[in-house]
Amino acid sequence: MAELSTIARPYAEALFATARDDQAGLASWSSLVSELAHVASLGDVRDALTDPRLDTAQRIELFAGLIKTPLSQQARNFIELLVSNRRILVLPEIAEQFEILKNQHEGTALAQISSAFALSDEQVQKLVSGLEKKFGLKLKPAITVDTSLIGGVRVIVGDQVLDTSVQAQLARMRDTLAA
Repeated sequence: MAELSTIARPYAEALFATARDDQAGLASWSSLVSELAHVASLGDVRDALTDPRLDTAQRIELFAGLIKTPLSQQARNFIELLVSNRRILVLPEIAEQFEILKNQHEGTALAQISSAFALSDEQVQKLVSGLEKKFGLKLKPAITVDTSLIGGVRVIVGDQVLDTSVQAQLARMRDTLAA
């Protein structure tokens, strides 16, 4: 996957620079990039875009025709660039990197929170509030339930992991006893 991120990074950075300066705004670009990535990740679309019988213009028209959101000229140019450079299938990774750049620009981050049990809205608010103080960022929570944690939560913000789950505590105890 490191290779895909290396390929995607310059495209994401160029797209972000364009989106930041565009009057449509980062939110609309983020939505469009997410849609582009979703379409590019579909198996039938991937097969069609790699079909050797299609030329570049046909691939561009095929892909652009699958997008529901009206495409600006800049968005269309971006699609043409990706298809011409045979990078259209890297769109999911480009979208991921674009979101990271957008979050950095806005001073926010995605917090992937896994809990052993469903959390109430009040519990989520308290947890996010404490995490925002710890990480120094405005967090956007994405909550999932993972019963294998037994109890507690696991939080991933960027490349940082905060694991207070019972499963992690048991693993630490096992490692201590085995040492």
